[in-house]
Amino acid sequence: MYSRILAPIDGSATSAHAFDEAIRIARAGNAVLQALYVVDLHPVVYDATAAFYPDIRRTLLEEGHRLTSEAVQRMAREGVSGAPRIAELSLTGDDIAACIARCAEDFGAELVVMGTHGRRGWRRLVLGSVAEGFMRVARCPVLLVPGREAEQAAEASAG
Repeated sequence: MYSRILAPIDGSATSAHAFDEAIRIARAGNAVLQALYVVDLHPVVYDATAAFYPDIRRTLLEEGHRLTSEAVQRMAREGVSGAPRIAELSLTGDDIAACIARCAEDFGAELVVMGTHGRRGWRRLVLGSVAEGFMRVARCPVLLVPGREAEQAAEASAG
């Protein structure tokens, strides 16, 4: 079983669903779980909002603290140990997937559990996929958990 599990969170319903799964796995295997929030300011550099960079950064950090605090409370209720981490992308460095990979390595993660929206075709091409990018650079097993919307769409098309 896995003893160290990393779960990226971003406040979306999809990441919350994946975090639920990470908690179940961690509880069943008595593993340490680390909730990871990544602060991404790349879009800010390229538009007029760059002047508000300090305010945007502060807001994103506050959101990260709120989300990781909620994750720790949830872990405590479920009897899962671990501490959260907030990581920031450098403006000239990593993308989100590479940052998650670096954090997984720093943590010694044996498993990464993350959500995926299950987009296909044009939407996937245009919007990209952090999960897909992470799969390409991961050095440990990865469990991709589809968002509830993706699960419902798959059930509807099968039924």
